[in-house]
Amino acid sequence: MSATDELLANNERFARAFPGPVSGRPSLGVAVVACMDARMDVYALLGLTPGQAHVLRNAGGEVTEDMIRSLTISQHELGTTEIILIHHTQCGMQTFTNSEFKAKLEAETGRKPRWSSLAFTDLDADVRKAIARVKASPFLTCTRTVRGFVFEVETGSLHEVR
Repeated sequence: MSATDELLANNERFARAFPGPVSGRPSLGVAVVACMDARMDVYALLGLTPGQAHVLRNAGGEVTEDMIRSLTISQHELGTTEIILIHHTQCGMQTFTNSEFKAKLEAETGRKPRWSSLAFTDLDADVRKAIARVKASPFLTCTRTVRGFVFEVETGSLHEVR
């Protein structure tokens, strides 16, 4: 049985106990931007249930152009007004540089990506940079608050970056 088959069997069990649909408008008015790291269960670590928040994820939890697109839709079409950014300790994005990654891809595929990996070395500095990107966006006009955190994979705790 493949991992996908196992996950589909899990879905069958989930569907049998499914309580029914919830609103697509996040009831807490919150959008969370987090890293895609498999160790982070964003719903569990924030105590969220389905329907309470938009949870948007990518490598590093970076505020990219596409993340701005998603946050803009979240705000203007679905009513969110708060943004929470979550990076984490032991992040794989700290283990290489953008130029190393591009060179590796070019060597493996014969093509160099036009996009940046957005690798970083300083967690807190990268969270501050992400906060600044949100605040600088002319499209995120409904943002009341934007706060950034680092999730400690060793303890399960969040600490706020100021």
